[in-house]
Amino acid sequence: MSISEQLTYCTTKIVSYLQDGNQSIGTGFFMNFNADYEKKTCQPVVLTNKHVVAGATKIQISICKADGYNNPLDKEKFVITMEDYKIINHPDKSVDLCAIVIAGVEDVIRNSSIKLFKGSFDTSLIITDAEILECSAMEDVIMIGYPDGLEDAYNNKPIIRKGITSTHIKNDYNNKKEFLIDMACFPGSSGSPVFLCNENSYSNKNGLHIGSRVRLLGLLYAGPQHTSAGDIVFDYVPTKPRSIIHIPNNLGLVIKASRIMELEEIFKEFT
Repeated sequence: MSISEQLTYCTTKIVSYLQDGNQSIGTGFFMNFNADYEKKTCQPVVLTNKHVVAGATKIQISICKADGYNNPLDKEKFVITMEDYKIINHPDKSVDLCAIVIAGVEDVIRNSSIKLFKGSFDTSLIITDAEILECSAMEDVIMIGYPDGLEDAYNNKPIIRKGITSTHIKNDYNNKKEFLIDMACFPGSSGSPVFLCNENSYSNKNGLHIGSRVRLLGLLYAGPQHTSAGDIVFDYVPTKPRSIIHIPNNLGLVIKASRIMELEEIFKEFT
């Protein structure tokens, strides 16, 4: 598979069933925290925004099925509904990031006859400080998720969007560990991973490089939007329709991936 195709197996649509009987939709992606490949241990989670699962009585995720040779069966998916689940929030209340613990789900699957093709990665895919310094102010980025809840349901695939960084990822936008992207960000996109993804060649401050580059930069959580009164407000990318009209202006706020590593540190307490 190409790199971008591999990445499409790393996300899941999250359907949150709310206490008022409504549903909200967002995006999550699979990650293995504290992976130790020699011991073959890790802590599997789904990363998303706090507001995606806030107030949910149960949540639903899905994973692509696999055949006996570990090949993906793209037209078949395994839907998992979790009513008794654990969420670990980033300790900073201003950081809209959380991890849904799925170790118990994976244990059940492992002990059954179900075979799944779940893409996931660990924090080694996160861009390093040294790599950030080599980046340009404008980098091509992709975001993978479920805008407006859309997906290729027949082939069980998310939607890939492409844009550019609107602020340099080395800078903390408005003194927060965030940066802006120029990309249409619609309801359902909350929690979508944002990647540097160059499959053949790329340029940075040191010139042209032949080869692939893929790095996790962070995850979308909010963006500037126009209200019906004509004001511009920074708000969560909503996960369900609202009575107040907010019109996205094709910019998105991304939580830097370094925040994910802060969350991973908390999970070390559970080892």
